[in-house]
Amino acid sequence: MATPSNQPLARGYQLQNYTIAKLLSAGGFSIVYLAHDENDYPVAVKEYLPNSLVLRQEGSQVMATSDENLALFRHGLKCFFEEGKTLAHIQHPNIVRVLNFFRANDTVYMVMEYERGRTLQKEIQLKHTREGVDEKLIRHVFYHLLNGLREVHLNKLLHLDIKPANIYIRRDGSPVLLDFGSARQTLTSEHARLTPMYTPGFAAPEQYQKKEGLGPWTDIYGVGASIYACLAGTAPPPADQRQKEDKLPDIVDRWGDRYSPELLDIVHQCLLLEPTGRPQSVHQLQKMLLEPASPPAKRSGLIKTLRRTWQSFTAKPSRVNE
Repeated sequence: MATPSNQPLARGYQLQNYTIAKLLSAGGFSIVYLAHDENDYPVAVKEYLPNSLVLRQEGSQVMATSDENLALFRHGLKCFFEEGKTLAHIQHPNIVRVLNFFRANDTVYMVMEYERGRTLQKEIQLKHTREGVDEKLIRHVFYHLLNGLREVHLNKLLHLDIKPANIYIRRDGSPVLLDFGSARQTLTSEHARLTPMYTPGFAAPEQYQKKEGLGPWTDIYGVGASIYACLAGTAPPPADQRQKEDKLPDIVDRWGDRYSPELLDIVHQCLLLEPTGRPQSVHQLQKMLLEPASPPAKRSGLIKTLRRTWQSFTAKPSRVNE
């Protein structure tokens, strides 16, 4: 039986000093609204509202669906509130800015800067109707995005849901990492038992195992999967399926004539199923993105030579820590 969806707050609803303008998105974990403050400044307001635990059919109050779910909801509520406090202290141009967070309607709200532009997912959809996402754009977006992700890791947080839909490209071309709904303070022992949410295709294999072992390398898998989506127009096969039978396409054979071998090597290393084989830090991955790009191979017998060279080059994955 499908889990019923929560009713969003009505347009015009007054939430402290914010007026709800419209619904932006709704998922199984939260609802995001466009709102305006008392100065008519636009903001994005995220409401903690997991469908599996609570239900709001009308009005504004939230009701737990069982006593057990009430306890789980309150635990998640505390984590969401603490997450808001932590993110509010992160001031970085490539991380969505948290302006405020507060309790109301028996739940918690996080008020964020409202960004104008479009998601990388939309960019991928537009470009793959033609020639694909340009390598220069890929390198620009992810290099600067990693500046923000590095700040997140320094604050003992993991994002755990990096994907093109959560990467926003502003009108000036700068990227910003959105939606920390899956972020958990997993780098500290007291939060290690929290189970992260994940998106199949972009989630690392260790996210399916519901145990310790998450780290910066887990987010790096999401970065690799997002770059892969820029190349392929779609997500790579889910990691849990890859562990049973790896059907990840040969990256060089498929895209060696359109992208540099250095970029393809980055994708290959980031998508390794063994966590220790991936780049272990954002800094290490950024250095790889700064390496000069060789010309793509022409679609000919040269591609086979390139493939053999590339496989030899990546036979021993790097394990250098930052």
